[in-house]
Amino acid sequence: MDEKFKKERFKTLSIKASVDRKFRRYCKAISKSHSMTLFLMVDFFEKHGISPEESLGPHAQTLENFIKKRFSAVIAIIKDIEKNQTKPTIGILQALLEQEEPKKKPLLVEKKRPSGDRPNYREFNR
Repeated sequence: MDEKFKKERFKTLSIKASVDRKFRRYCKAISKSHSMTLFLMVDFFEKHGISPEESLGPHAQTLENFIKKRFSAVIAIIKDIEKNQTKPTIGILQALLEQEEPKKKPLLVEKKRPSGDRPNYREFNR
C-alpha cells in the first residue's frame, strides 16, 4: 500500500510528545511507516463503524449475545425437524419392518395314521 502513496506530499501533524512516543513504538511493533499505520487505523475504525472513544466491551458482548441467539434458533430448528420429520419417518419404517409375517400354512399336510390302520391306496414292496 505504501507504493500508492509514494508520490503524495507529506503534511505535518502536531501531537503531544507522549502520544508521539507511544505512536512511534506502535509503528515499530507492527513494522509499518507512520503514514501507513495511521491510514490503517482510520480505515479500521471506518470499516467497522466503531469509535476510538467507545469501549469494545459492549460491542463484543452484543455480538456474543446475537451469536448465542442464532445458535439457539438453529438448535430449535433442528429439534423441530427431528420431532416432525425424522422420528415419525423412523417410526413408520420400524412399524413396517416389525410387522408380523402371516403364518405360513404348509401346502401339503401328511395325515398321521394310528399304527395298524391300512392306507386307502395300495403299497408295493420292491
